Amino acid sequence: MTFRVLIGQFMHETNTFAVKPTDVAAFERLFCYRGAEQIVEHLTGTNCETAGYMDAAEAHGWDLTHTVACFATPSGLVTDAAFEELGGLILDGLREGGPFDGIALALHGAMSTESFEDAETELLKRIRAIAGPDVPICTTFDLHANVGPDFAGLADIVCSYRTYPHIDMRVRARRAGGLLQQAMAGEVRPRLYHARRPLLHGADGGRTDTEPMISLLAKSDAIMAADPGVLDISINAGFEHADIYDIGPNVIVTGDGQDERFQAIAESLMDDIWASRGKVTNTYLTTGAAAEIARSHNWNGNPLVIADYADNPGAGAYGDATNLLKAMLDANLQDACFGPLLDPESAADMHDAGVGAKGTFTIGGKTDARFGGGSLLVTGEVIAATDGNFVCDGPMWAGMKKSFGKSAVLRSGGVDILIVSQIMQITDLQQFLANGIDPRKKRTVALKSMQHFRAAYEPMADTVIVCDSGALASPDLSRLPFTKVRRPIYPLDPVVL
Repeated sequence: MTFRVLIGQFMHETNTFAVKPTDVAAFERLFCYRGAEQIVEHLTGTNCETAGYMDAAEAHGWDLTHTVACFATPSGLVTDAAFEELGGLILDGLREGGPFDGIALALHGAMSTESFEDAETELLKRIRAIAGPDVPICTTFDLHANVGPDFAGLADIVCSYRTYPHIDMRVRARRAGGLLQQAMAGEVRPRLYHARRPLLHGADGGRTDTEPMISLLAKSDAIMAADPGVLDISINAGFEHADIYDIGPNVIVTGDGQDERFQAIAESLMDDIWASRGKVTNTYLTTGAAAEIARSHNWNGNPLVIADYADNPGAGAYGDATNLLKAMLDANLQDACFGPLLDPESAADMHDAGVGAKGTFTIGGKTDARFGGGSLLVTGEVIAATDGNFVCDGPMWAGMKKSFGKSAVLRSGGVDILIVSQIMQITDLQQFLANGIDPRKKRTVALKSMQHFRAAYEPMADTVIVCDSGALASPDLSRLPFTKVRRPIYPLDPVVL
């Protein structure tokens, strides 16, 4: 039997403290493909969820209906207009192309809009209203999903990423698609079981290269191997830079049918997350300390990598913080690079000046100087001016076309500064290489990212250090004015279970 399946990818990780709203144009700047022709052309064979669902469709002979595949760099609230337009493409596909035997979604799990704190649950409510209660729905989630109990009653299958840096998007969608096939064929009756605790963050931010996630994933693998009724287990670390009620780490078990043992499994894994709530692997240096380590580092041919954790655009930070750059310039670092720094004005000025032009420019710090430092007056030479386009070839987004927009490189002293017009975190070597900077040959590489950079940069680094520049995604959560999270909650309040 040929099953008819609708696919939709609509993803955003929303930092509710960010002042920049996320509109349709923000999705289009990262990627936003509408309809089968665009989606198949741009995403076939890439490392993304939609490609994983296409793999499942080929394996099982599905009749596919594509709707939308879009993702915006984390930032402020998604506008209602963007939610209605892009989410509406999925709903329109259901109305116009149905009935369907199954629905395959790729969601983040931490999208908030101007009107809905939990946008994914709102979208699922609307999907269910059209599709009815019996059509099986699978979804992938980012490992940092904030999932509340209401969602568990609306979908049937959840397969969250199991890697951070995230390199298994396609694999997890393929897994979700396989379970959807079984559900459509009547071989399983999937049901979700959800557990959480009063936690704002946990599982060491979801790092899968350290404890406690290593043990949590091993435990979940052992459970699935021993119990064929456990179809999948998703361990979500949550996204802490969101002032919403349903925030925090959670566990979702996809079980075959209704059985209390599945809930007990979810609770047991959540107990483990609670027990490890104080675990933090990173040592967060000041920007001055990080620059001093770089200055005195004994170079062996491989770079020292400094990650500005707090100005990570992948967590909704603005990407224009200057505190680390200032410390690097003050330390007179040589043969170093820094980026990306969001400043469309300066990028345009440098394009106008042209490669080889020397001058003084006011760069960065133009969004909110309270977070990560104000603008810097920097003198240097423009050594590159590009369109900012690149194709990822690293583990995370292999094959995906992306763009920083109009970009330039300013060399000031011994530091090459990558200045961009469209912001995203560093995940791929091509982000520097396409702009004339070879990070593999630098003594120091300073980049804006929390963890995703490690997939491409840690293998070629001599040493990796992490700093807190005081930007919007700082690990110091006491700086953020939480008012909507459920209370009491750790670490904002003393909590005893």
